[in-house]
Formats: sequence, C-alpha cells, structure tokens
Amino acid sequence: MNAAGTETAELRYLKGVGPKRSLVFQKIGIHTIRDILYLFPRRYEDRSNFVSFDKLPIGEPVTCRGEVLDVKFKPIRGMPILEVLLGDDVGTLRVAWFNQPYLRKLFLPGQQLILYGKVEFFQKYLQMANPEFELVEPSQEDSAHIGRITPIYPLTEGLFQRSLRTILKEAVEHQLGQAIVDLLPLDVRTRLNLMPLDEAIRQMHFPVSFAILEQARRRIVFDEFYSFELQLFLKVKTIKSQFQASAFTAKGAAMDDFKNVLPFSLTPSQEKAIQDLVRDLGQTVPMNRLLQGDVGSGKTVVAAFAFLMAERSGMQSVFLIPTEILAEQHYRTLTKLLEPLGVHIELLTKSIEPEKRARLIAELKQGKIPVIVGTHAILQDDVQFQKLGLIVIDEQHKFGVHQRNQLLLRTPRPHQLVMTATPIPRTLALTVYGDLDLSIMKELPKGRQPIKTYWITRKKQSEVFEHIASRIKKGEQAYIVFPIIEETEKADILAAKKEYERLKKSVFPNFKLGLVHGKIDRETRETVMRAFSRKEIDILVATSVIEVGVDQPNATMMIIENAERFGLAQLHQLRGRIGRGSLESECFLFGEPCTEEGKMRLRLLTKLTDGFQIADEDLKLRGQGDLWGVRQSGDAFFRLAHPVLDEPILLEARKEAQALVSGFSGDWIKNPPLWLQKYLEQMPKNY
Repeated sequence: MNAAGTETAELRYLKGVGPKRSLVFQKIGIHTIRDILYLFPRRYEDRSNFVSFDKLPIGEPVTCRGEVLDVKFKPIRGMPILEVLLGDDVGTLRVAWFNQPYLRKLFLPGQQLILYGKVEFFQKYLQMANPEFELVEPSQEDSAHIGRITPIYPLTEGLFQRSLRTILKEAVEHQLGQAIVDLLPLDVRTRLNLMPLDEAIRQMHFPVSFAILEQARRRIVFDEFYSFELQLFLKVKTIKSQFQASAFTAKGAAMDDFKNVLPFSLTPSQEKAIQDLVRDLGQTVPMNRLLQGDVGSGKTVVAAFAFLMAERSGMQSVFLIPTEILAEQHYRTLTKLLEPLGVHIELLTKSIEPEKRARLIAELKQGKIPVIVGTHAILQDDVQFQKLGLIVIDEQHKFGVHQRNQLLLRTPRPHQLVMTATPIPRTLALTVYGDLDLSIMKELPKGRQPIKTYWITRKKQSEVFEHIASRIKKGEQAYIVFPIIEETEKADILAAKKEYERLKKSVFPNFKLGLVHGKIDRETRETVMRAFSRKEIDILVATSVIEVGVDQPNATMMIIENAERFGLAQLHQLRGRIGRGSLESECFLFGEPCTEEGKMRLRLLTKLTDGFQIADEDLKLRGQGDLWGVRQSGDAFFRLAHPVLDEPILLEARKEAQALVSGFSGDWIKNPPLWLQKYLEQMPKNY
C-alpha cells in the first residue's frame, strides 16, 4: 500500500480493530491509521522495573509481579469482594477488588500477574486495593504491556488500555513507515536537531527511555507550533500583499500638541506604544496591532493619539466597545483629551434617540464626524463612512469575527488597533492573537497605588464590614461581588439577591446600596451603574458583570465573596475595578477553598499585582483551555504543546516560520510550495 493510501486508509482494516471497534474510535474523531498514530498517551508508567514484595513502599504507586497462589470470592451484599493472594520469591501480597465480581473468572492459581497501584496495611497484612492489572502470557514477555515504559492512553466507553496498546503496537510496527511522511525540510530538522517524524511517533507510543521520549515530544511539539505559526504568517502576508491602507501623514506636530494638553506625563509603555502606532499608521500596509495593557495602564490615551493622527490626516475613526456604559465612559474620556485639540467626537449606541441617530448617520456619511464611539449599534447596515481610516476595538472577543470584519472589508482597508485589558502571557498571545503585531503596556500611570489584597476567613467578616463603613463615611465607595456559575446560575443569583437584602437591612442600613447582575435588563443595569459613577450609590452589590465596567476612581474597596469559585485572572480583572484613583485601595477575598490549587490561587493574588505574572501562574494552574474568555472551550489549542511550558520550542518554530514566509513572493503566497501545502494538510487539526 502506498503512503497516501495508508495515510487515509480506514482504521477498520487495521489488525485488531474491525468494523465494530472502528465505530468506537470514530466517536473520538479517529477514522484513519494516521489518526490513531497521533492518539498519544496521556501519561507513562515505568513498568520496566518490578519491585519485589519485601520492598513495596507504603502509599506510593508501584509496579510488581507475582504468581497467583489463591483466589477467594466473598459475595457480600452490595459490595462483593474478590481476594487474590500473590507470591514472589521473597513474600506474599493480598490484592482486593471491590464490587467487580466478573473478575473472578479471570484468575487461576499458577498465573503470572502484573499489578500497578498503591500498597497499604490492612489487618496487619500488605494489601493493594483495586489496582490496574495484566495477566502475563508466556508469549507476551516482549509485549506492549510489560517490561517497559508503558503508555497510558485517554479512553472512552468501549476502549481499554490493553487492547488499545495492542492496536497501537500493530500500527507502529507494521504501518508507521507507510502512513507517515516527514515533510519538514531536512535543513530545518538538521539545524534544530529534530528527530525524524516516524521515529518520534514510534517513541511517543513505546519509548525506550524517558530521555528519548522527551526528544520525541520536542519534535511533535515543534510540528504543532510550526504549522500553526506558518498559517498565521501566511494569513498576515496575504493581508499585507492583497490590501492597502491610507498612510496617515500627521506625526511630529500632533505628538507635541497631544502632550501639551495632557494633564499628566505619558508612561514609558505609553510612549513606546505610540511610537509603534506612528510607524504602522504612516504606511500603506494595513496596521493590525494588539495593544495589551493591564487594567488601568492607560490604553485609552494611546488610542486617543491614534484618533488625533487620523483626524489630522483627513480620515475618520471608529471606537468599537462592547457595552453602552463603557462606551459612554470612553466617550467622556476622549472628549476631555481631544476636544481641546479641535477633534469632534460623537457617541452612537442603541439608546440614542431616533432623531439624533439619523443626524449622526448623515454626518458620518458626509465625513463631518472624525471620531465615532459606540457599541454594536455602529455595525448596522445603514451606518456608512466617507473615509474610514482607523478602527479601534476594545476587548475584541466580545464581538463575533463577522462583526469585526464588517468594518474592515472596504477599500482602502482601514488600519486596525485591538485593545485588551486581559493580561495574556506573551507566548499565549503569540497563538491567540498571533496574526497581530503586539504592543505591551505594563506600568501604571503616576499616582496610582498598588491594590492591597487580603484573603479573609468568615470569622473576620464583621471586622471588614466595619472597616468599609468607616471609609464610606469619608466619602469613598465599595463593590461587593458574587460569583455566578452557569450550571448554578439561578441559585447563585437568588443567593446574591438574598445577601443584598441582608446587607441593605442589617449590615449597611445607613448607606445606599445598588444591585446589578446579568438577569437584570440592560437599561436598569446601566441606570444603577451610572448612579454609582455619580456617587449616588455607596456600595454596589454585583456579579462579575462589572469585570469590564465603569471607571470610578472613588471606588476604593472591594469584597469578593466565594473567591475560590473565580479563576485567578478573573479575580485580577475584578480587582482592577478599584485602584483607579490616587486613594489607597483594598480588596478582600472571602473564600474557603477545599483544594490546594484553590488555596494557591488566593495566596498568589495577595502577593502579585502584575497582571502578566498572574496570567502566567493562571495558565500553569488551569492549563490552556478556558482562559480569559478568549476561548470558551475546555479544549487546548494543541494536542501536546503548551505555549508557556514549551516557550523555547514555540519561539524556535515562530522564528523558522517567519523566516520562511518572509521570503515568499506574492505568487508564492497564492500558491505555496507543494511540500508546504501537504505539510499543513497532514497536520492533525486541533485548533
């Protein structure tokens, strides 16, 4: 069978599979022989070294081997027990399986049995309960199961470790050379000292040592990163080669004028980000840049300068924002910054009255409005521009891909700046936002004080309430935040309402409280938020709907209830609602986590204030699935690769991909080399 044939051959023709079992594999997306070769183990057990019965460690996973000496079945009602006595050259071991009566037919005296599990003392005897086991046949001494580093695969209903290993051994030994073609250029493999692909796959399934396994994993991880980065760079090069933007002409004078009206000095990060924008906006290649800044780092100021450049270059700008209240906030900020420089700004949301909306739409089409700030209302079909040159999107994952592209699909193509307050580790940003150039802002503006964060037990709750009351009497404000989890949403909202009533009547009867959560209609919610921003409410009781919300410098205190139910990065985002003025701010985490990971999360937040460092720790704790709202799936981007833990390999792959694509001409972009097309096609898609 030729390579292409084996590569796409149906799995049912592989020895040990057959039509019935192939249906089970199809449920987990495995249809071909090539697919199953990329079903990598989730972990490995070193079963090459058996521990004799006189040296079994207590309470630790161990592999041992012995002969079945006796088998007893105790048909206890509700919990039948199968007891097997094993012996080796130096001792005996009792093994018990609970509530698995079907196993009694498997074991007979004289059989050889391999066990993997933990040994404990039970009634003065050593006992192993419910271990993994394998019966040893004389012909299996050199098998997939024993006497080696043994792969442990992810399972689904109808698949078992032993049969799965047998099938993989058949595929590796008899189909690997035909099903796998190594298309990675030899010069790349040689330069980076990468293992050949067929050998890497062989070692991933049946490694001869853990050192060789690490080399095999490095090759597979490189392929995952390399194919991903190649696709990103091809996409970027396609945009740059096929589309043109209008080059902005305003530079030096605009910067001087801008700095003169600012009531503060720019931070070094803001200066650097503005330099990035000046360079990008001065070209006819469309800008596609991500401005990533921690909460309160001053991203809006950077965007304001971009709007000034656009206006002075005769271009219009759009500032697209996910919520009305946030749009109003940005509108007020930009008005203060830019109207002294003669830049006219308007606000367009669903709440704008019809007459005003009609006027705004007409003036936009005539080019009379240089900067429009708004929500999804800007994306309506009747909203047209005379000369749109710049789009700025705040928290782009709040908008659909089609919605974002609506504004970009015009000639000339507008420049695009995406802003996010969601701190993402640099290496993950290279994957999540890999098609965007990156500007990072870390410093906080002068005068901002770090937020003091405390992990508090329920015993001290009353003391915290008294402390908050004393600060509110001085004119400050506070948030009290409750978690809302999708699976228990109704109960969570009910608990938040109940606690709001208790706080209002019993704890803070002399203060004004407001309540917002996701089930309150938008108009009511935004009315409450506006009242809070006008200081008409002292304490805002809320759910995580305030995670991206009002900028209220007077809010200096926050209580987060059941803090263990939030992710680390989300806790940091919530905490970022305070500490936005010159007053000292405090965040109190009420939580009693049961797991070590939960305790670690709260401890870290009391010690760390850098959002990027927090994001790194969050990724290590939670993996690369549901993070920061960027991907709402628990699935990882890659099968094996981890953007933070495998950072050196990611940077290698990115460098190689960038070097390759940068050498492509326009024709090559449209029709990449055949080897590259096949390389990208054959990579398993998990992202």
